[in-house]
Amino acid sequence: MSYIKIKSYAKLNLALNITGKTSSLHRIESIIAFVDLYDVISIKRSKSNKHNISFIGKFSKNISKKNTVSKLLEILEKRKLLKNRKFQIKINKQIPNKAGLGGGSMNAANILRYFIKKKIIKIKKKEITEISKLIGSDVILGLNSTNSILTSRNEIKRFTNFKKIYTLIVKPNFGCSTKDIYSKVRKFEKPKLNRPNKNMFNFDYLRKMNNSLELIVLSKYPKLKKIKLYLENSLKPVFVRMTGSGSALIAYFQSKERCERAKKKFNRKYKNYWCIASKTI
Repeated sequence: MSYIKIKSYAKLNLALNITGKTSSLHRIESIIAFVDLYDVISIKRSKSNKHNISFIGKFSKNISKKNTVSKLLEILEKRKLLKNRKFQIKINKQIPNKAGLGGGSMNAANILRYFIKKKIIKIKKKEITEISKLIGSDVILGLNSTNSILTSRNEIKRFTNFKKIYTLIVKPNFGCSTKDIYSKVRKFEKPKLNRPNKNMFNFDYLRKMNNSLELIVLSKYPKLKKIKLYLENSLKPVFVRMTGSGSALIAYFQSKERCERAKKKFNRKYKNYWCIASKTI
């Protein structure tokens, strides 16, 4: 049996606000887009008596044996949804880890979506939400790789047919621990996205927004603050913002040419840092 290949796209938080906290999790709202940077998941049925998950590619090092994909398979096994079927899964990692780009969560989301689409598992909407939450809070967003707004009431509104946004994604040679960054949150914002609409994806609106976690990360990593200032002052994007809990910074451009020029300039200045010119899908 040959492998089926799935693209698992990187997720960007164009804006992110922390609006409160439950006993265990922070309540967030976010404007989300997906870009054409992706991991490739190869999946096929296996005759083995256990699942086999392997990682290859640029960012495949140091991925724990307990990861989002193994967690997903474990949950599906416990709920007897896979009916003793085993799978061989290879993931070519092109999305950096601990960057705020949702690489691992999107891998799990895309495999879950594949199982549902191919009717490998039969599952109700409520259980899809439950399983997604057990793996990670942003997994549910990856079940549909389209522009989305997550409200503080935990509702997701999806949007389609947008003009492309060009992005320069920059990651320094260190990552951020999501748990560590969220543990330092002391302030909450008033919800701004509870009436989601298409205009929230316009540059004029996005420019006024922020990422509540950015100040925490920039004060912890002064090097990142320096990179952000360079991106803003030397490359002249529409705006620069951290995605998720970092450490990736995104410079947003209206044209492909400006984005490509910015990439060349950034590469000359920061030779050892990973960066990629991309666009929203």
